[in-house]
Amino acid sequence: MKRVVTALAMILSLLVGTALTGTLSGVGLPAALTRNQMPASPARVPDEPEVRWHDQMPALTLRAVRDQHGRSAFAFDGRTVPPVIRVAPGATLRIRYVNDLPPHSHEQCAGTPCMNMTNLHFHGLVVSPRGRQDDVLNMLAMPGQTLEYSVQVPRDHPPGLYWYHPHPHGESQRQVLDGMSGAMVIEGIDRYVPEVRGLRERVLMLRGRDIEHAADAASLISRVGIPQAPCGAATERPERVFTVNGVVRPAIPLAPGERQFWRIVNASADSYADVQLDGQPLEIVALDGVPLAYRDPQRRTRPAGHVLLPPAGRLEAIVTGPPAGTPTVLRTRCVDTGPDGDANPEMVLADVVPAVQPPLQPHPAPVDERPAVHRPARVADLEKSPPQFVVTFTEDKHGFYINGQKYASDADPMVRVRVGSYQHWRVVNATREVHPFHIHQAHFLAYAENDVRLPQSAWLDTVNVPAGGSVDVIMDFTDPVIRGMSVFHCHLLNHEDKGMMAKILFE
Repeated sequence: MKRVVTALAMILSLLVGTALTGTLSGVGLPAALTRNQMPASPARVPDEPEVRWHDQMPALTLRAVRDQHGRSAFAFDGRTVPPVIRVAPGATLRIRYVNDLPPHSHEQCAGTPCMNMTNLHFHGLVVSPRGRQDDVLNMLAMPGQTLEYSVQVPRDHPPGLYWYHPHPHGESQRQVLDGMSGAMVIEGIDRYVPEVRGLRERVLMLRGRDIEHAADAASLISRVGIPQAPCGAATERPERVFTVNGVVRPAIPLAPGERQFWRIVNASADSYADVQLDGQPLEIVALDGVPLAYRDPQRRTRPAGHVLLPPAGRLEAIVTGPPAGTPTVLRTRCVDTGPDGDANPEMVLADVVPAVQPPLQPHPAPVDERPAVHRPARVADLEKSPPQFVVTFTEDKHGFYINGQKYASDADPMVRVRVGSYQHWRVVNATREVHPFHIHQAHFLAYAENDVRLPQSAWLDTVNVPAGGSVDVIMDFTDPVIRGMSVFHCHLLNHEDKGMMAKILFE
């Protein structure tokens, strides 16, 4: 992966008002893209199907299949479009996951023939890693087999945006790159951010489409407005373009002055999205599924000009329609991922087109009528203490490692932690490319980069670690539901597939 971003500094320092100045002053339209015109008849961004889960429903059936293009896909309700699954806190989500992929594959996965095994990971959910819940180690379906999931969402689970995707070690990248991913919403965010009540909500899934061998690669590159100039020092051609809900550069209707609630998932296998709505601020409500107000009731929203989302990162924000006659796009900016990283060039994600101002919507009945419960974490002393565990990413021509070890299914846990505590961890990147660090079952407070306190700390479940640098985090291991064996890894799924993953035992 080529070119380096000042990882966490971008994802956090750009959340403050100083990041807004350049965008609103007109600097937010790069010259190379100003010349790129909106497609003549852009397709409207589609709403992906929804399932509003309740415990009286029969199990939701998902199938892993080959679609008409020969790619792996989730099939649901007769279509290869994965649903947005909405769940109320306290519910038990039941999914019947059927592996209808062919028994033999001619593709390569992590250097060996693919076996078309699959499973599900419920990314970011604070649920048990034990059987039938978020168990990615033991629940694996070969072609022709079925997995039965029963995921118990705690009553006090943070409301927000999560997602699900396959997590079979060695085959994760191929399946996620093919588009096997869907959004999950834990309902009740309006308890923490009343401002979103009555707003038009959009769930926007950013997926990476592989164009390395596509016959229409040049046309797609032109369509999304990738500049001819390289992104940083990158010289290779782009290998991916982003889609939004499965469409390349769709149109998003937004009336002048209208406020909408956008929930954005970077569901790509290995591409970064530094999202920006040209000329308009992003009013951040939540990051990685955690409302800002969940930890700090005095901070319900925060303005930003753009927000860096690593692979698996999520942003929930209120946006406002630009003045009439002002062309606006949602874009990803150039992301520098290090001397050994892949190019992540800027490109247009979607065109924002004028729409008729909708009538005022009545506030829907709340899904959860309980008062908001806030969980401030008093960890100042822990931040100043030496790290209790250090994660070190390394790589060479043979693979990718954590603390000098490649993942092995029969390995003992690399670390054991006592449930009920907070811990100070340091993640060190001893390579020449950025790695996004992710841990299952838990969130953490990212508060320092390269031994320098960040201007804005944030609770996340995935964070970029700069090339040759480090990130300090406070792990939240306090939830009693997370007992059992789990994992942490690099969320560049090609790296995870090739060894950059390790076990953790919650005791």
